[in-house]
Amino acid sequence: MIQGFKDFIMRGNIVDLAVAVVIGTAFAAVVDVVVSSLITPLLNAMGGAEASGLGFHIISGNPATYMDFAAIINALIVFLLTAAVVYFVIVVPMNKVNERMGFGKEEEAAPAEDVVLLTEIRDLLARENR
Repeated sequence: MIQGFKDFIMRGNIVDLAVAVVIGTAFAAVVDVVVSSLITPLLNAMGGAEASGLGFHIISGNPATYMDFAAIINALIVFLLTAAVVYFVIVVPMNKVNERMGFGKEEEAAPAEDVVLLTEIRDLLARENR
């Protein structure tokens, strides 16, 4: 019973998914703050000293029509950094552990008797037709 539970827990896809959700959620918050604090001001500075950021108003003077490209770039950066950290810190080491423990490898089954017989017949026919 304990061995079955251990096998269930050590299945790569379950562990990867659980860890990715927990670590990804926690790390996304950290990356979001870093990107918002460092990258957003740099992107907004590209608009010039008097610009309100990296974007524009569709209708002048209407703040509801502001298209904020810096927020889109920030979201992409947060996603890519989170995915990279989860992959390199969690998935790659877990795959190496699974490789060492032999999970996911299937033993080669011996061919069935009819396949062996058909192979022998094929080989005999090939020798006769030379």
